[in-house]
Amino acid sequence: MNELFANPLRKIGVSVVMPVRNEERHLEAAVRAALAQVRSLPPEIPFEVVLAVGPSHDRTWEIAENLAAQDGRVKVVANPTGKTPSALNAGIRASSFDVIVRVDGHAELPEGYVERALEVLARTGAVNVGGIMAAEGVTYFEKAVAAAMTSPLGVGASRFHTGGEEGSVDTVYLGVFDKAKLIEAGGYDERFIRAQDWELNLRLRERGGVVWFSPDLKVAYRPRSSLRALAKQYFEYGRWRRVVIRKNRTTLNLRYLAPPVAFFGSLIGLISGFFFPWALLLPAGYLAFVLLASLMISRGAAGFASKAALPMVLGTMQMAWGLGFLTSPASLVPQGAPASWEDHRRE
Repeated sequence: MNELFANPLRKIGVSVVMPVRNEERHLEAAVRAALAQVRSLPPEIPFEVVLAVGPSHDRTWEIAENLAAQDGRVKVVANPTGKTPSALNAGIRASSFDVIVRVDGHAELPEGYVERALEVLARTGAVNVGGIMAAEGVTYFEKAVAAAMTSPLGVGASRFHTGGEEGSVDTVYLGVFDKAKLIEAGGYDERFIRAQDWELNLRLRERGGVVWFSPDLKVAYRPRSSLRALAKQYFEYGRWRRVVIRKNRTTLNLRYLAPPVAFFGSLIGLISGFFFPWALLLPAGYLAFVLLASLMISRGAAGFASKAALPMVLGTMQMAWGLGFLTSPASLVPQGAPASWEDHRRE
């Protein structure tokens, strides 16, 4: 059992922390969905939503302040850098309770999400629990991306993408944390502009904590809506996954090597093909894989346009990830130790 729940007389509270920036369209719905979690919680559990708001080009600040004025359970803190890990740390420092629920500013928690997460925390003794990044598209392109993201042939077999049995894992989507353990680990490393969840969960596990996946914890995710945005996203994923591997090489596995090997092999094959025609078998082989994989994944894509877009989507995701991984500079994360939790406290 988690230490949080060992004392039946201890009052457990919940703080939902949202990093927010340029979320005019989605913020109100996200906060309403978070506040609605209390309907399935015992009335004695205190609850709050902390919005860590970064510099925005829309009405995000105004909406956040209005939500706080309308409901005393909502509080707003500033995140001057606009960076996600800084926002998360600011929100955690401003939080009042023992359990931290991380939510994105455009994500709507499903009914009963926090109730189920508390049950999993108590039952497993985990320091962080999470579930499925349930990709759901609206346009034909988004639906194609969603189908690729939820297939092992698209982004690998991580359970938070594809589902599976509950159990201990390397990382989870979003996360519901034992706040004390999170702070003991030092919070989020603000040098990690991307992959901050991977890196934090790595440190939690290195300290003996358990990160637990539960398929019952499912949060909808809206995929990127254009090929350019998708390529940029997966390029960054590849770059920052390489950073985590540099930090701890035990996190490397074959599925992370597949995209960079495919990219490098295809590139070498195309260049060498001018001199050795047989070398074109390398990119041709990858193209055949993409077409076959797209055909298999297409069973989960709705509509002809989404199915037709799958080869382009799948190739973009994998090639961008591979290029990002191969070109990730060692200088991406500044040298030296990250600012400690105590350093932030003294600011």
